[in-house]
Amino acid sequence: MGTDPSGRVDAGAQNAGARRTVLLVNPNTNAKTTAMMADLAAAELGPRGFDVVGITAAAGPAMIIDPASLAESAAHVRTAVLDYLAGPGGGAVAAVMVAAIGDPGREQLSEELALPVVGIGQGSIHAASRNNRSFGMATSTPLLAGSLAALVAAHGKSEWFTGVRLTPSEPLVLAADPEQQYRELSAAVGESSGTDGAQAVIIAGGPLSATARRLAENSRAEIIQPVPAACALLLEMLG
Repeated sequence: MGTDPSGRVDAGAQNAGARRTVLLVNPNTNAKTTAMMADLAAAELGPRGFDVVGITAAAGPAMIIDPASLAESAAHVRTAVLDYLAGPGGGAVAAVMVAAIGDPGREQLSEELALPVVGIGQGSIHAASRNNRSFGMATSTPLLAGSLAALVAAHGKSEWFTGVRLTPSEPLVLAADPEQQYRELSAAVGESSGTDGAQAVIIAGGPLSATARRLAENSRAEIIQPVPAACALLLEMLG
């Protein structure tokens, strides 16, 4: 790795022409979730000539469900990314995607790396709020509702945010039952669009990505899928 004149790490400064890999890092320590999100990203980015490499944080919870674990995961994300960039595949990396809805570590990595770094929360908010339309979120992690609202505020979109709608069951219960997860998130989407007036609804959670895809195919509301939304933003950033 080299550094640019600002002192930021430039992974692949000597091999810039070969940068065709997007590094997707999962802050949750569940390798199956990593593989699922990497497959979703590859479906979006592969046709544009990018390979996707998914890596999993080496420490932390299997699923981030509260503000403390969200904050702690930022350091694990940074370590995972920098370790990969220092390795043999680092020179091919064109961009980094932080694949947790709270975007842990994204801001710090953006400051440190001379590469685009996008979070799936950032990408979702960017897509949902396009043209200043109203948008909400549906999720299974009630303890993260405040963190999600804070992320919306950090991107300057609170004016159009209709709030977070929650599933009645706990996230780990729903993670073990995809059909129940689908039913409860579908109901939350209905509340967000029908009661709150959201024109677009973000399915807020990386591990919810498979259900988000199902909802996008079957819901009347416009569903914002975090991984594809982040891919779209990344392509904008890469030109």
